[in-house]
Amino acid sequence: MKNKCLERLEFNKVRNELKEHTVTYVGKKLAAKVEPLTNYGEVKNKLDELSEAFDIDRLKGGFPVTKIEDIEPHLKRLEINASLNGLEIAQIGQVLKNAAYTMNFFSKLDEIENYQNISKIIDKLQSFPEISEQIRKSLTESGEIKETASPVISSLRKQVSIQEQKIKSTLDKTLRSSSKYLSDSLITMRNDRYVLPVKQEYRYIFGGIVHDQSSSGQTLFIEPKNVVELNNKRHQLRLEEKKEIQRILNEISEKLTPYTEEIRVNNNTLGYLDFIQSKVNYARKIKAIIPKVKNEQKFNFIKARHPLLDVKKAVSNDLYLGKDFKTLVITGPNTGGKTITLKTIGLLQMMGQAGLAIPAYEESQIGIFDEIMADIGDEQSIEQNLSTFSSHMVTITEIMKKATNKSLVLFDELGAGTDPKEGASLAMAILDTLQAKGVSIVATTHYPELKWYGDDRRETINASMEFDHQTLEPTYHLLIGVPGRSNAFEIAEKLGLEEQTIILARSFMDNQNQSLSNMISDLEDRRQKLEKEYESLEEEIEESAKLHKELEEAYQNFSKTKERLIKEAKKEANNVILKAEEKANKIIEELKNKQEKLEEVQVKEHELIDAKSKLRNMQYNEAENLKNNKVLKKAKAKKEIKVGSDVNVITYGQRGTVINKRKDGYEVQMGIIKMVFDASELEVVETKQQETVTNVHRTTSKGVSPQLDLRGMRYEEAMAEVDKYLDQAMLAGYAMVTIVHGKGTGALRVGIWNYLKNAKFVDHYEYAPANAGGNGATIVYFK
Repeated sequence: MKNKCLERLEFNKVRNELKEHTVTYVGKKLAAKVEPLTNYGEVKNKLDELSEAFDIDRLKGGFPVTKIEDIEPHLKRLEINASLNGLEIAQIGQVLKNAAYTMNFFSKLDEIENYQNISKIIDKLQSFPEISEQIRKSLTESGEIKETASPVISSLRKQVSIQEQKIKSTLDKTLRSSSKYLSDSLITMRNDRYVLPVKQEYRYIFGGIVHDQSSSGQTLFIEPKNVVELNNKRHQLRLEEKKEIQRILNEISEKLTPYTEEIRVNNNTLGYLDFIQSKVNYARKIKAIIPKVKNEQKFNFIKARHPLLDVKKAVSNDLYLGKDFKTLVITGPNTGGKTITLKTIGLLQMMGQAGLAIPAYEESQIGIFDEIMADIGDEQSIEQNLSTFSSHMVTITEIMKKATNKSLVLFDELGAGTDPKEGASLAMAILDTLQAKGVSIVATTHYPELKWYGDDRRETINASMEFDHQTLEPTYHLLIGVPGRSNAFEIAEKLGLEEQTIILARSFMDNQNQSLSNMISDLEDRRQKLEKEYESLEEEIEESAKLHKELEEAYQNFSKTKERLIKEAKKEANNVILKAEEKANKIIEELKNKQEKLEEVQVKEHELIDAKSKLRNMQYNEAENLKNNKVLKKAKAKKEIKVGSDVNVITYGQRGTVINKRKDGYEVQMGIIKMVFDASELEVVETKQQETVTNVHRTTSKGVSPQLDLRGMRYEEAMAEVDKYLDQAMLAGYAMVTIVHGKGTGALRVGIWNYLKNAKFVDHYEYAPANAGGNGATIVYFK
């Protein structure tokens, strides 16, 4: 039953999509076998694992696993002490290289302690640096032996090269002197020996050995007598080379043999990481999220889409079951989207239980079902061939035997394929039987009798696919709580059928159907009214959320400005006090000198210490002491934005001048550019600092850029440039500058930060905003 349902709900297609995103043999096998789990703990663990992988992908771009072939046969050969060939060893070397690189990648991940599930996987990896290094030195990725494999290989290949040059030189002379005897003026090879293409009639001119002939027999490939010994020497060297190559392969194989199980674990672990990454990549493709999971038979998919449909074209629906009702009956005409909605429910629940992300909105939730069973007769699917009533009944009978109160059952066109009245009665009986067992059910039907059923049974609700009466086409939106209508009369009237004929047709409807039609119309009117109210509330909520966000940002900006002002005022106030203390120290020193010179002047030592202590305690260490401080008030006044103020544009990290105050903000001139900014985006720059360096700016620092780009420079060159540039920038009067050092290994950034930490003229420094380089650039603020 499980395999049939996986096929009916097209879970196999999801597997194929996952396989397309894998790069390892093991990863592809895992993708091909993934299936829904029924244990809550296992499902939650898989989704938590996927959540961690999402974070790592966002921070670092995913796991660094590269292509790995199937090495299991190689490991089995090692286990019977067989020697591997070059390609087999190279493929194992790729596993060892991947494992070491992955371990190094995670060792540098600062947040690794937050990823408990991924950490457990990484802990299984082991590195073999000595063997890995030998494989790297000895073999190419395609398994060819390198010259660096051993000194013997290097020496033999040089000798072979010299020997080949001698052979070619000898044959070149023959070509020039005897070209008339040759079919073509070229040197070729047969049986790994250098030969010449000689015309048949001149076969005895050169002597030597015939190795081959053309298909016509007119050309013989002859090894001339004068190169036979040279070829023999070359052949002997090649044999020695092959012997050395085999010795190297045997040596590496022997070193790998004791670690076959560890290598197998590495291979499987890397494959599993590749499989997890494929789930992340597939989720990104279908714009999926990780659902919440609860150990109960409920699901709530918010704005859910079918994962195999085009993201841009698929219609999203809210799909839920289990909270207020356990049976959902979807009614309405064919081609309205009932079947695809049914498949979406089953497939998303399967994907969630398989540890995959689902194409829905955040806060969507899956449940845990012991089995998901489906009877879907979808004529649009070439894979579905159970279309007769009898074949449907075989499937339904099997479902009714296996279903439990923890199962989810999906019926498409329940009771179809037989007499409508009998089919409807049978459908209601099947639903009643399954409901008595507590089974969760979603069923589609076009029988009108089941519309009454959905309204009459406990824990059962009707639903329908919306129909646009203006375009006469389905919208594919699911309306839960509203039974479906046939819309036959409305469509006929829209298409021009005479009113008298429609009235006559309505008169043939029995009272029950007429009553049902009226009930549905009333429900639709109520739904439309509620939808309008809901849309209005959504707009108000969205507006409130927007206002709340703006207020929060404004408060944060205010708090930052307040802290900065207090810090600056405190610093300035302390400077004033320090100067006063220096003066006081001089006075005290003078008093001491007088005491030493004039015996009659009696100034006690403890009085001097007490006076100095009182002066020192005058420093302002708490923000509360600065409330009425004149220096603070003066500093705040300086920070007010006025026309003519020099400002720093926080958003862009650039400096400009306020040229106009407008209703929507302040107009700022930045070089040749004029832009309007909100007050929260501007920071007043003190003019005092500018005035003190004005003369220097006009002379020695003309043309200094507010940004220094060090990318591509060597470390020593870059550090020298930083030292020179910061001096020029200070003289130019900049309040702050940007140093672009790139990301790279981080050595240059560390060197620059160490320099700035010890620079007395630097107030503070920080990474640039994300839109201005992020951690690839540093903004330096001068005192």
